[in-house]
Amino acid sequence: MRKVFFRCLLTLNIFMLAGFTNPLFAQISSYPNKTIRFVVPFAPGGSTDVTARIIGQKVSEILKQPVIVENRAGAGASIGIQNVASSTPDGYSVLVVSPSIIVNSISMGASSGYKPQDFEVVSFASNLPMGIFVNEKVPANNLEELRTIALKDHLSFATAGNGTPPSITCENLFRIIWKADVTHIPYKGSSPALLATVSGETPITCGAMTGVTPFAKQGKVKVLAVSSEKRLASLPNVPTVIEAGYPQLRDDLWTGIFVPKNTPIDIKQKLNQAINLALQNTEVIEKLDSNDLVPMGGSLSQNSDYFNSEISRWLKTITALKAQQIQ
Repeated sequence: MRKVFFRCLLTLNIFMLAGFTNPLFAQISSYPNKTIRFVVPFAPGGSTDVTARIIGQKVSEILKQPVIVENRAGAGASIGIQNVASSTPDGYSVLVVSPSIIVNSISMGASSGYKPQDFEVVSFASNLPMGIFVNEKVPANNLEELRTIALKDHLSFATAGNGTPPSITCENLFRIIWKADVTHIPYKGSSPALLATVSGETPITCGAMTGVTPFAKQGKVKVLAVSSEKRLASLPNVPTVIEAGYPQLRDDLWTGIFVPKNTPIDIKQKLNQAINLALQNTEVIEKLDSNDLVPMGGSLSQNSDYFNSEISRWLKTITALKAQQIQ
């Protein structure tokens, strides 16, 4: 349903994008006239990083200025997020991030060092499901078999970091729903977390599905469930969390593109329209699809409305989780 919704939003912007090539538009601002930084608050290789590199390359061509991807991982994404929050609001420091921008702030409070309101959304570029997967040697082929093991043995699970959406979702599953003692091992990105489970360093990973499918097809990991509404075409035998009996784990991982608050509106519009143009490019669509990423897009107002709805949704989820933990 979300996939159809955002493709419709992207289609609605076709007429708006026609104005991007109008000579009058170019006169609104000299932006950009130097290199743009896409700051990713995770290690290379994860879904956010992959989206940033795919979109960044095409945006560079459209805006005719270099776009570099700068990975600033650590503290559950807070280091990179704080870096952009403190940057000059001139459109040259751009944050490319997952729902961690919301989840960290709500779950960590003031210690996160920022608030979602410190940013203004430019676009939601892509969306993909989260997966729960285990090392090939773990004797579980579905979530119920994993639950049986987790209630008997002391297990651990890897994520892209403390306060990230997968960490919240799986804390909810393991500790609240299952009442199992499963230790969280935070890494500096979804790619390092995935490799930890591939190697057997941690038996379980909860994280983005980018990069997981090849290892699953090689038999190095077993994907037990995905958070999408429908099964992935790349892994048709893997059930959704809804099918597995856990609809409350239906948490997709979008990649949003943000700038510091008070960034001039013409700069935000120029970035938004460049990103929408990139998302309509056949090569970009194919690259995203090969990583199980669904293009999103939309106008500034549409993206702002969605961002506010996501803040409300995660606030409700995390508040309920904390209440259950106190009981």
